[in-house]
Amino acid sequence: MNARKADVIIVGGGIMGAATAFFLRKRGMSVILLERGLIGQQASGVNFGNVRRMGRPIEQLPLANRSRETWLKFKELFGDDVELLLNGHLRVGFTPAHEERMAKYAQDAKDFGLDMQMMGAKALRERFPYLGPEITAGCYAPHDGHANPRLAAPIIGRAAVREGAQVFENTEIVSVEKDGEDFRMTAADDRTFRAPVALITAGAWGDRISAKFGEPVPMIAKGPQMCVTEPVPYAIGPTIGAIADVFEQVVFFRQVARGNIVIGGGGHEPVDLENRRAYVNPHRTLYKLKNAPRVVPAFNHLNIIRVWSGIEGYMEDSSPAMGPSARVPGLYYAFGFSGEGFQLGPGVGDVMAELIHTGATTTPIEQYHIGRFAKQAMQAA
Repeated sequence: MNARKADVIIVGGGIMGAATAFFLRKRGMSVILLERGLIGQQASGVNFGNVRRMGRPIEQLPLANRSRETWLKFKELFGDDVELLLNGHLRVGFTPAHEERMAKYAQDAKDFGLDMQMMGAKALRERFPYLGPEITAGCYAPHDGHANPRLAAPIIGRAAVREGAQVFENTEIVSVEKDGEDFRMTAADDRTFRAPVALITAGAWGDRISAKFGEPVPMIAKGPQMCVTEPVPYAIGPTIGAIADVFEQVVFFRQVARGNIVIGGGGHEPVDLENRRAYVNPHRTLYKLKNAPRVVPAFNHLNIIRVWSGIEGYMEDSSPAMGPSARVPGLYYAFGFSGEGFQLGPGVGDVMAELIHTGATTTPIEQYHIGRFAKQAMQAA
């Protein structure tokens, strides 16, 4: 059977793989995108939907800013509406320590265009009167927002096809190898695909492929715990996250234009990678139902109508593997974004297309090089 050939093969059809395919075609390179299920079916389609820069590591903000430019042009670039609402992102806290932490972040990030505003309890309740009495301080990033993750990657994937990318869904790859100058991918039905360049954007399964090339990474798979309420009159505005006493989020939520409120947070659950299954723990949902009214008391009166989970890959250091292989010429990675890849997705695609096409990128990503794990292993030995 003759192999299909292209300049680049991308393994993994989430938001990053689809975006890279789109931007590579814009640069004139031929692309094959391989997806085991459907485009955007895994982590890209089940996450919370945050399009936020606030709260990210400072060194990640240049990449987040580059991605924001694509989000702002989403419909123009990709031809469809992703339900993007740029109504801001609000972090709130319950203690002086929370306020101190938020203020420090606002100061550290002041040069990256987030325009964050610290607000005391009185100012918060004047602007957001639905907030609960326990909240003592908040930090507001007016330019952030949220979008519908169930729409984003499929829209980008369709745009990539219109640009000329070859997209193969329901194509399970059973073999990935370097064969001379080319990478050869073999599907379960014996179809083969070849290209001199390969990009691995396989999410929680990315480490399995990197390990085949001698580059194992410390990544585990987790399932986010999500739920959504019945629709109610639109009133909230910004995405809101509440900080817990251990400096993690107790709960975060966003209201979509039709009125439903999506609620996340409350921890993660183990997943079944072999069977591609993630499960909702009812205790996690109950945890959110207990803590959400601390932020917005009116949540006491809402009904949950759906719960879901998915499979995300979390790195030990919470940073992705992004950039070229340290061992294999022509091999690139972009996976392991530790539950924070949705906002970054279009920007990652733009950066990886630039890197593959030109050999360099104008956005700093050196800190994400996969070679750091080998160095850490040597130092620990």
